[in-house]
Amino acid sequence: MKTSEFYELSFDKFGLKVPKGYWFAGYDTWAKVDGNQATVGITDFLQTKMGDVAFFTPSEDQVLEQDDVLGTIESIKATIDLTMPVSGRVVEYNPRLKEHPEVISEDPYGDGWIVKVELSDWEADRTMLLPADKYFELMQEKVKNALAD
Repeated sequence: MKTSEFYELSFDKFGLKVPKGYWFAGYDTWAKVDGNQATVGITDFLQTKMGDVAFFTPSEDQVLEQDDVLGTIESIKATIDLTMPVSGRVVEYNPRLKEHPEVISEDPYGDGWIVKVELSDWEADRTMLLPADKYFELMQEKVKNALAD
């Protein structure tokens, strides 16, 4: 993607990106909607905060609602449950994550996607999500708070 397709923030030794055209949950997961399907992953901010991702364990559920646990990631710093930003039927989990979960850290908006779903209630789900510019503002606050610690 070209630089103009991202909002970008630099702090310390990190450069964080937020791609335009994606939808974000406040808990740092994203959805890229294409027709009646969405690709879901974690944000650059979350993967930076977590450190190198070592394991990903997907949910066993085939139908996930917004705010359900879509899986668990484990890094050198923490283990967290990831929260689903949209509702839908699981079409595919990223097959690369089984052998190479580090791709989440390397390319969170590209090859590091986590799941693809067939959307079941996009219009309702969208009301609870942030467009890229609003998530970028939220992320800036999170970075400021993280640096204040």
